[in-house]
Amino acid sequence: MKIVLICFAGMSTSMLVSRMQKVAAKRSLNVKIVAVSTSDMYEELDSADVILVAPQARYALDEVKEAVKSKGTPVSVIDSQTYGSMNGEAILDMAINLVQK
Repeated sequence: MKIVLICFAGMSTSMLVSRMQKVAAKRSLNVKIVAVSTSDMYEELDSADVILVAPQARYALDEVKEAVKSKGTPVSVIDSQTYGSMNGEAILDMAINLVQK
């Protein structure tokens, strides 16, 4: 499963990716997690199984949904509190749950 995280510049989300990867490794999950900025997001959207948008990039939500509409890729915004606490486990669970719907 490929999880794409979209944020404004891609920096804070890189730290979140690291935390999510640690949780995935502990669970022996086969996931690829990448963080991209809104300006680079189109390079990753086609190959994503699930897309999570950081709160500061919420403005791009409709654009992202439209871009993956034909593929049916689940897209959601990470809530500010979970993102701010860099809770990699909760965000990984969010991604998994979206794919399983």
